[in-house]
Amino acid sequence: MQPFKSYTFTWQQIGIFKFALLSIGIAIGAYWSEVLINYLSTLILIAMITSAYIMYISFKQVNL
Repeated sequence: MQPFKSYTFTWQQIGIFKFALLSIGIAIGAYWSEVLINYLSTLILIAMITSAYIMYISFKQVNL
């Protein structure tokens, strides 16, 4: 069994996937807002670092 396979998705399918993740994140944030407020700065830092990494990888592949 190989857990890490390559998949190919259309941009519409990726849009639906991102919308699902956004919806889950909003639901968790609304339900656990009292707990997550203590970790807000850490979560923002993680979001910034991971976003910068994804942008770096994406721009590196573009070959500007």
